This record gives sequence, structure tokens and C-alpha cells, in this order.
Amino acid sequence: MSFTTFKARIVDAESERRRAKRTRIELEATMRELGASGVEATVLNVSERGFMAVADGHFDVGARVWLILPGGRDRANAVVKWTAGDRIGAEFSEPVSLDNFRA
Repeated sequence: MSFTTFKARIVDAESERRRAKRTRIELEATMRELGASGVEATVLNVSERGFMAVADGHFDVGARVWLILPGGRDRANAVVKWTAGDRIGAEFSEPVSLDNFRA
């Protein structure tokens, strides 16, 4: 197996992982980079592996963030995978239960 083939397989596996079924929601939350103060965010869709949100702050790709749900009852750690204007896509560090977002 050549290195190029191996690298292509890694990319394919990652893109498959990021194609998890998404649930559309509109949920007010707070996002904060580790060690920073939080900003208002609206989660627009979520899966067990990640979410997309519109946020008031700036986040760099690769930043580790906390997504904190209303009332501070639940939070999840994630890594920002992409940004487009005020939209952010992030992958959870560990899969989450969607029940947390339905409550």
C-alpha cells in the first residue's frame, strides 16, 4: 500500500464520519473557547458527532470549544472544523445523546 492510498482512505473515513444524520433545531446556547468567556450562539443542526451554529464571536478552525445548553444543564466539548462568516461547524470530542437537545 502506498502512502497516497493510505492518506486517501483516511480522508474517506473522516468524510463518512461527518455525514451523520443531522437534526434541524433552533436552540439558543452559549459557546466558549477553553479558557475564554462565552458568547451567544444558536445551534441550527446537530448530530451525535457534531453541530452547526451561528455565533456572535470569532472561532478559529481547530479551536477547542464548549457548547453549553440553556440553563447550563448540559455541555459538550468540541473542535471547530470549519467557519463561514458567523457560522461554525464543530465535531464533538465524544458522541453525544440527542436527547440533551430535545429536552
